[in-house]
Amino acid sequence: MDIRIGNGYDVHALASGLPLWLCGVQIESETGCVAHSDGDVAIHALCDALLGALALGDIGKHFPDTSDEFRGIDSKILLRRTMDMVKDAGYRVGNADITIALQRPKLAAYITRMRENLAGVMGVQVTAVSVKATTTEKLGFVGRSEGCEVFATALLFSNE
Repeated sequence: MDIRIGNGYDVHALASGLPLWLCGVQIESETGCVAHSDGDVAIHALCDALLGALALGDIGKHFPDTSDEFRGIDSKILLRRTMDMVKDAGYRVGNADITIALQRPKLAAYITRMRENLAGVMGVQVTAVSVKATTTEKLGFVGRSEGCEVFATALLFSNE
């Protein structure tokens, strides 16, 4: 059995008046991510982890922010298309682990819905998806509430 692991990272600036989407859940917030798509930085990092595990490049290669096709797109669609690539390559997800760094708002109340959303799109059990949230103790661009960054790891197993 072939086992692959991939790491993903994404960051988006925050701005007033934009919706904040994380793991397919709209978060109550005064700021949201500046982006070409819906700005779901967590799904973008997860897509990069899945693509990286298969050495297929990154999200920008497959879903470029210069394309009108992806302007304002729901990032769950990008994750579904990424999962199609995983399946087409003959792999399945073992687990995914996502860490969201955001100073505010607090995300604890959203974590269960985030895990359920991702598991549903990926076609895996909720127990295979971990979502954690942290602050940066007011340090750096995240601590100043200028942006959100996400780290993701995905483990894939071959279907053979």
